[in-house]
Amino acid sequence: MADEVPSLHAWAGGDDAFRRLIEAFYDRVEQDHRFDRLFPGGVSRDHRDHVVRWWIEVFGGADGYTRNLGGYPAMLAHHRGLQITAEERLAFATLMSLAADDAGLPADPEFRAAFMGYVEWGTRLALHNSAIDADVVEDAPVPHWGWGVAPPYQP
Repeated sequence: MADEVPSLHAWAGGDDAFRRLIEAFYDRVEQDHRFDRLFPGGVSRDHRDHVVRWWIEVFGGADGYTRNLGGYPAMLAHHRGLQITAEERLAFATLMSLAADDAGLPADPEFRAAFMGYVEWGTRLALHNSAIDADVVEDAPVPHWGWGVAPPYQP
């Protein structure tokens, strides 16, 4: 199946790539005082591990977040009432882009466009869902992110 388009998870390098990504991201978060309110005392090992499972599932890997950690409703519950600010959302997105570089994720435009598309969508959804009076979708599947309009270029 030489014509089969790989998942974003596979293209990025599998589970290990997403572990590197999330470690690099939260290492940056712990050095950025804009996140002190959201992560007083740092980011726990459990939090990091749970987020790794989320990202693996979203990008086409195993469904460990849904099977073991409660899926979308659990992720929603973690964000409700946090009152994430627009500045925090943008900082999150920026640090995630930098963490992708730190982790050695593929730098091709197609992958990064899909990757950052998810970051933008996810951070804007978290911003909305974290508001005290947010009207939220209570139960939805974990999103499965794909290539969108620009699949990987394979000569």
